[in-house]
Amino acid sequence: MSCFSGESNFCPECGTVLPLPGMQDTVTCPLCSFHISIRLFAGQEIKSTVVFNPIEQSLMIEEEVDSELKGPVTDRRCSRCNKEGMVYHTRQMRSADEGQTVFFTCIHCRYQEKEDS
Repeated sequence: MSCFSGESNFCPECGTVLPLPGMQDTVTCPLCSFHISIRLFAGQEIKSTVVFNPIEQSLMIEEEVDSELKGPVTDRRCSRCNKEGMVYHTRQMRSADEGQTVFFTCIHCRYQEKEDS
């Protein structure tokens, strides 16, 4: 007995999206192996569309992400503007048995420094 009901492009047993009918007499669910006769798909038309975001919107999102300084703030003094307060993050840039690289960004002038620890 089927647990799911609805459109014929979903498996009635587990709800998984079914593959498109092929050359065989049945469509088999890739998850639960339930078989459905291809006669259920007779006369159906499948349409799909792709909608792209406007490039201006994509650029605005990137600028918003870059404009925020994220991460913990340390009392480190900026070597360019000489003010205290830098955001930092770490990355493992070298081999695993060596220390991490710490990247600092000044919260006042956005000057960037790095330190190998």
